[in-house]
Amino acid sequence: MIAHFEQATHGETTRGDRPLVVHTRSDLRAARAAMTGSVAVVMTMGALHAGHVSLVAKARGLADHVIVTVFVNPLQFGAGEDFDSYPRTLAADVEALSGKGVEVVFAPSADEMYPGGPPQVSVSAGPLGTILEGAVRPGHFDGVLTVVAKLLNLTSPTHAIFGQKDAQQLVAIRTMVRDLAMPVSIEAADIVRDPDGLALSSRNAYLTPAQRDLGLRLPRSLEAARQAAAAGAAPSRIARAARDVLAQGDRITVNYAVAREPETLGEVPDDYVGPLRVLVAARVGETRLLDNELVQVNGAARR
Repeated sequence: MIAHFEQATHGETTRGDRPLVVHTRSDLRAARAAMTGSVAVVMTMGALHAGHVSLVAKARGLADHVIVTVFVNPLQFGAGEDFDSYPRTLAADVEALSGKGVEVVFAPSADEMYPGGPPQVSVSAGPLGTILEGAVRPGHFDGVLTVVAKLLNLTSPTHAIFGQKDAQQLVAIRTMVRDLAMPVSIEAADIVRDPDGLALSSRNAYLTPAQRDLGLRLPRSLEAARQAAAAGAAPSRIARAARDVLAQGDRITVNYAVAREPETLGEVPDDYVGPLRVLVAARVGETRLLDNELVQVNGAARR
């Protein structure tokens, strides 16, 4: 049925080829209404890379239909951040999604998403929105949750797939869905890395070769944390092991390096044994880089 809609509207072909691109909520509703069975949505800000494609692959394995959204959301950018310069590459993004089983790409304008300007009603991330990334970027997660809630309403998916690289965002979205009883399953996709270990990000394009070398301290810091955890180190020492690697030399500004309970990102005592999410963030030049890894605190080694 969706293939017929594509042919009647844009002359496009069947699922698995070029996706139908829609820019308005009304066209999205029409495309969504033509879908039967389960639907997965992958929300992006465009400038797609292999990490995004991995989200699509996971979505394709979970649902009968896949929708990808491409929207640079102004609500999640603070003053002085890179909203104006964030790469906007819709034509290349559609090409990257062709042949991947994506049926619809929803690429609205800001006016289409927020007619009349910023919404008067928004979603608050609560205390989770004030720590770590939220402390560095006040209001960021309120903007993220507001657009995610709106896109969930517009796409009515059974599944929504998000990358594990933005670990705090994933926790915030899962918390919102749980607390507001939203009828969608939130799924995480593994971090995708370049061969040198740097986690893929659209903002990596901002890095010079020298800055990219500095950015490799982030995955190296996680390796140090993983080794400390395996040796039975306390959570505070695991976090310190990561920070020590990040802080070697200069030319990099460490925002945080912490070891937290994975489901809530709450602090844990030093006698804690079990899984920990190690989260690191640093600024290299004008670019902020994030990374994280789940480690297992080895209680046997501690004893």
